[in-house]
Amino acid sequence: MAAPMTAWLVAVDERRCTGSGICASLASAHFVYRDGRSHAPAGPVGPDDDVLAAAECCPMEAITVTDPATGRVLFPER
Repeated sequence: MAAPMTAWLVAVDERRCTGSGICASLASAHFVYRDGRSHAPAGPVGPDDDVLAAAECCPMEAITVTDPATGRVLFPER
């Protein structure tokens, strides 16, 4: 059995982000809306369904969620 994921890295592509604020609304514990753009946490976060929901709802697909232990991209699925 694989070890459970204990952290995710979350990134917002500032070139793609249009500042809709959806991610900050859905996962306010993890995204900050400032200067007309959303910003991801500076470091790893605990796995959270709200983070995946925010990434899935981003109209510009600007959010990437990665498992830092394996490098596997959790969202967007490739």
